[in-house]
Amino acid sequence: MNVSGILPLEKPAGMTSHDCVLRARRWFKTREVGHTGTLDPDVTGVLPLCVGRATKLVPILMEGTKAYEGKIALGSATTTEDAAGEVIERKKVSEAITDEELEQTFASLLGEIRQVPPMYSAVKVKGKRLYEYARAGETVERPVRSVTVYAFDQTGNEMWSPDRDHLLIPFSVICSKGTYVRTLAVEVGRRLGYPGHLSLLKRTMSAGIGQNACVSIPEMDERSQNGRAEESLLPVEYVLRDYPHYEVSDRELQKIKNGAVLPANDYPRSKRIVFTKERQTLAIYKPHPRKQGMIKPDVMMEVDVGR
Repeated sequence: MNVSGILPLEKPAGMTSHDCVLRARRWFKTREVGHTGTLDPDVTGVLPLCVGRATKLVPILMEGTKAYEGKIALGSATTTEDAAGEVIERKKVSEAITDEELEQTFASLLGEIRQVPPMYSAVKVKGKRLYEYARAGETVERPVRSVTVYAFDQTGNEMWSPDRDHLLIPFSVICSKGTYVRTLAVEVGRRLGYPGHLSLLKRTMSAGIGQNACVSIPEMDERSQNGRAEESLLPVEYVLRDYPHYEVSDRELQKIKNGAVLPANDYPRSKRIVFTKERQTLAIYKPHPRKQGMIKPDVMMEVDVGR
């Protein structure tokens, strides 16, 4: 059977998500590798990679909630909204911000909020990515998007940067797909009356995978050299564990393998349901958009069962 599964990779600073995909293609000797949400080069942390037939899960896993830890720097704003950009505004922080002010500011950004993506981002407008406009010195109207912030907290005492030009605020955030944490950092500064940017960021959870489950690039290089790369893969069932599972009968097996539309009342009600045979995922179904009371395939997996 071809190699398949989820690689819980710990991305280091200085590598793009695509760089990690290229490394994984070499480790597993396959071009079938996809990531589940881009991390900026300077951002570290959890980067789940789908390998083999698991690449079919990329759209579903990208929808999931993500968690981050980082630091907000008050005192300057940058072109990229993070520490990599050029400074475009400065205002010295004259005194420490009170815990009450910080708590109120973080709380004010909870729930569904509207964000304008940074100019230095991969969002496409009129067929071009925003960072392409930014690098050319062009401005373009950016789409407003709704995202959800589920938790946003200060995680330690604020501190001054070594040059005392910035007040650094450590934080953690749990948010929906599409949330720009850089933009959250800028908004925290704005609400506190100072220009701000994101000075440090680490993703601690994605696709239900925490940082404790991750393997590093050097570990994967070594395992690959020793022919043990596949030992690092999680089964697809691991990232689907929060959905209801239904073990199909032999009679149902052929219908599902053929992608049949099925009556919803015959199965557990859910946003998605995972159909399994011999504990292997056959297909993921979701409510039919037009046929009320029916469910249809969302993802079809290729597995060797029932033959």
